[in-house]
Formats: sequence, C-alpha cells, structure tokens
Amino acid sequence: MNGTNETLIAYLKETGAIRSMSVEEAFRAIDRAKFVPGESADAAYLDMPLSIGAGQTISQPTVVAHCFEWLSAEPGDRVLDVGSGSGWTTALLAHIVGPAGSVTGVERMPELVTFGAKNLSQFSFPQAHIEPAGKELGKPKEAPFDRILVSAAADTIPDALMHQLKDQGRMVIPVRNAICAVNRSGNEFKKACHEGYSFVPLVT
Repeated sequence: MNGTNETLIAYLKETGAIRSMSVEEAFRAIDRAKFVPGESADAAYLDMPLSIGAGQTISQPTVVAHCFEWLSAEPGDRVLDVGSGSGWTTALLAHIVGPAGSVTGVERMPELVTFGAKNLSQFSFPQAHIEPAGKELGKPKEAPFDRILVSAAADTIPDALMHQLKDQGRMVIPVRNAICAVNRSGNEFKKACHEGYSFVPLVT
C-alpha cells in the first residue's frame, strides 16, 4: 500500500487543496480505499485518478478537495451528486450534510450504480443513496437543491442543472478543462472558473 489515508490528508493540507475543517473531517471519515476496485488497492492513497470500469474514474483527491472547497456544502443541505461513479463523493457529501441533510447520487452506467451503492452501503448514511440517472439531466422533479456537484466535464454549463439550484444555491461543475462554481441569486447566475483540470466527459 502506497501511504495511508492520513498521509494523503496531510499532503492535501500541505498543498492547500484542503482548507476547511469540514472537508478535512470528511476525508478522514470516508477512506478512499473503500471506493477503489481491488486491482487498484495499492494506489488508493496516491494523488491520481484511478479506473473504476465503464470508461470512468474515481477522481484525483486534489481535484475532489478543490471541488468540495468551492462547493461549500453545509449541514442540512439537500445535495445532488451528478456522476456519482464509485460513490466516494456521495459518501463525502453525506458526511458533510449530516443526518439533517440529503444526498442523491445519480449515475448513467448501470454497473457503476451497483458498484457505488455497494461502496456507500459500508457507511451508515440513511440520508444518502445512489440511483440510475433518468432521461433528463439531474433530478428536475426533486429540485431545487442547495448544492449540485458534477464529476464529469460538460462542454458548457447546462441550463437544466442551473435551474435545479435553489435561490442562493451553488453548483460546482467541470467545463472542458476548468472547474466552474456557479452561484444562483434569483434568476441571475454568476460563475467563477478555475483552469487546468482534466475530467472524463459528462454523459448526457
């Protein structure tokens, strides 16, 4: 095994990827090794994406930490996790929002719905679940959400997801080679994008 969860967290703090106590505590409670396939177990604590099958990856820890810091989810939030994959981000979010919140993970690849749900079931999170993605992007019938996290890259920010945000809600979404934070205020949306990232494409 290359390192431990603690050495990974120490590295993420040292590089400034983890800045808040809530994200640090989530990373400490939700061990990445529980979400990687057996053949990648030795690499679970390396700062790199790892294949989880179906052409998808569990994201690089630095990237996940950046996304979570920009998302700024809080206890009690209703969160939509688009492209839940291995279930790691769903579990991290569930830890942050706590029992008063809720997290819905949606995933297009049937085998990853099964894989992610099995991984999530290792934790006692009745407030979180993973389900197959529907024909529409996101969960429009269950909107609005306080926070939306997207873990695959879109070509542009989808209007459909922006309008599933609550007033004063926030979405973090990869757009091509950037990670964008989108804030809703009434019917206005403001975005701030951070360049220099790489993601698998969003399947719509």
